[in-house]
Amino acid sequence: MSEVIIYTTPTCVWCKTAKKFFQEHNIAYREIDVSKDFQKAEEMVQKSGQTAVPVIEVNGEVVIGFDKPKLQELLVLS
Repeated sequence: MSEVIIYTTPTCVWCKTAKKFFQEHNIAYREIDVSKDFQKAEEMVQKSGQTAVPVIEVNGEVVIGFDKPKLQELLVLS
């Protein structure tokens, strides 16, 4: 089973798209709202070099934005 973490904000359209994608494929994920947790926002920037969301981590590999082909590859989905 993959460990998936998604760094989000409440108003992020691509974050909602990513979460919907995970739900459609029955992928469990942990959501971190960086608008409410400054420490986690800093962690996200350190991991990705990005301040924009979503930043998605799959088994330690960072994906910037909703990159569906990359997520499918990392999660071994067809």
